[in-house]
Amino acid sequence: MINRSLVLTYLYLLIYITLSSGVILYNKWVLSPKYFNFPFPITLTMIHMGFSGAVAFFLIRVFKVVSPVKMTFSIYATCVIPISAFFASSLWFGNTAYLHISVAFIQMLKALMPVATFVVAVLCGTDKLRWDVFLNMLLVSVGVVISSYGEIHFNVIGTVYQVTGIFAEALRLVLTQVLLQKKGLTLNPITSLYYIAPCSFMFLFIPWYFLEKPGMEVSQIQFNFWIFFSNAVCALLLNFSIFLVIGRTGAVTVRVAGVLKDWILIALSTVIFPESIITGLNIIGYAVALCGVVLYNYLKIRDVRSTQIPESVPERITKDWKLEKKSSDVYKPDISNDDDESGKNGNSSGAVVIDEEAPLIPSSRLSHIGRTQQSYRNV
Repeated sequence: MINRSLVLTYLYLLIYITLSSGVILYNKWVLSPKYFNFPFPITLTMIHMGFSGAVAFFLIRVFKVVSPVKMTFSIYATCVIPISAFFASSLWFGNTAYLHISVAFIQMLKALMPVATFVVAVLCGTDKLRWDVFLNMLLVSVGVVISSYGEIHFNVIGTVYQVTGIFAEALRLVLTQVLLQKKGLTLNPITSLYYIAPCSFMFLFIPWYFLEKPGMEVSQIQFNFWIFFSNAVCALLLNFSIFLVIGRTGAVTVRVAGVLKDWILIALSTVIFPESIITGLNIIGYAVALCGVVLYNYLKIRDVRSTQIPESVPERITKDWKLEKKSSDVYKPDISNDDDESGKNGNSSGAVVIDEEAPLIPSSRLSHIGRTQQSYRNV
């Protein structure tokens, strides 16, 4: 018999990988001078932010799908504004990189994300400098250097843009952990877009006014409403799909799916964009970097599990007895009915059903969005 829950989990993963890959390839196609030829990455990012903010506004204020969180001016000024600034910067630099380097090489450079997050976390005091993690980060960096050395169409400007965007994203993630979580504020995808997207739009307006507005006034802009509308919808759906996958499986599964997505993207990019050429040195360097990323994830998972103190059997029996005693004071079921039901279900009345996946899923699924929000990492 087909496990419906397992099928649904794989379906969510498939949707996430498809949307993430699709948005990246779509952005490259729109921005590339060889294809749609809309070389204005800040404008494209502003379209994403404006559309996402508008959708979030209607869902919260008009349709009341979710309720807004209790946001004070102090929290907005000290948390939302700096997070939005780095969020806008990561999108700006990341999308600008598409103008200069290939999708495949961008995905290889994204292997530096754990390195950037670790460096920023150590500098901000949220993580400690450990030699085992440092050696893993060194391995990742060596792999990326080898991959860059093997890149045929290496471009310094595009590489600098991408690496800068990676460190801006790392700063955003660390700030989210330091600022929002310490204040006990959790945001789901809709409320996060409701507060962060408009603020990011305003931050993007400043560089747009000086860098892209003059060029748009003198150039012949090819503006197709349906192209930009569908592109913005895909970016919005990507954010929601990440939340669904994390809520159903956990952040670790998303990381594994992200590695699979990167390999798929590298392969697809060479087919869709023939000018993107992968060399053997590219593959070797990326494989070395991935080894470091996998070891890093293993260390993080091990640290998390080591901090979880398993509950002893006597404590569990005592807890079950107290819960049973407490419930028996309220309701006493008919024993004969219990026996009949247990016989139908093939389970004894005293058996305890334990979901082994439960320890991997936090009690509040919404708390993941403050840590990951990879929403527009790939936008």
